[in-house]
Amino acid sequence: MAIKDIVTLLDIETDLTTAPIQIANEIAEKLDAHITGIAPLVEPIVPALMVQPVPDQYISDARTRADEKAHSALERFAEYADRVGTKFETRLMDVTPGALETFVNHTRMCDLIVVGQDNPDRPEPLRTDLIEAALFDSGRPILMVPYVGTEAFSAKKIMVAWDGSKTAARAIHAAMPILELADEVQIVMVEAKKLHLPGDPGADLAVYLSRHGVQVSVEKIPAPSSGVADALLNHISDNGIDLVVMGGYGHSRVREFILGGATRGMLQAMTVPCIMAH
Repeated sequence: MAIKDIVTLLDIETDLTTAPIQIANEIAEKLDAHITGIAPLVEPIVPALMVQPVPDQYISDARTRADEKAHSALERFAEYADRVGTKFETRLMDVTPGALETFVNHTRMCDLIVVGQDNPDRPEPLRTDLIEAALFDSGRPILMVPYVGTEAFSAKKIMVAWDGSKTAARAIHAAMPILELADEVQIVMVEAKKLHLPGDPGADLAVYLSRHGVQVSVEKIPAPSSGVADALLNHISDNGIDLVVMGGYGHSRVREFILGGATRGMLQAMTVPCIMAH
């Protein structure tokens, strides 16, 4: 399936990286895609157990600041997209009430969601919730951009983390237009004890990708005691990988997302952009 419609969740804090905007626009330019920038309008929330009433002026000022931040993010996105000549539109998203459902509904009619990793030193719980909701409930693939270290989009050398699962297969299918741009694609299989696949799944995937014109190789790497995520991160660093494609694992308990170990490890410590699907 072609990538023709991209959605990106904009950062409303001016000191955050602009890399997600740049990468979303670069992908849109390479694939002749339309891009929608969504800015969250975060309404002030008054704790239910407040003893003293909150002054009306405080609420009014907080709403004004939130509105200014959201519109400023939209303006920064529009200025960048207009400068590089990308087809784009902007949307303001009121995130309360029903923040997760609102964002998910915005993303279901697109081919790729581009979001930036949260600042590990100043995490935003709402932003983390929005990202996990997009991954697990939108039905669309998500491209995560690291908080630091990514200045421009590159897909010359891509790593596909392959374990034979349906989530990994979905990620590969969703990323195919980008895989076809690569100079080299490495299929990497971590030899975990619980991974028992019939036949030669790495070779089978290599044949499938080669039929799409992808230059591919297969590598099997041992799983360290620290886990699959560390094995993948070490391989990324040692081999100069530009982009990762992998499945996103987890399940939902009511509306609380429980991430699989490899997925959470990659989301927290990623050093290159990562395309995930669930």
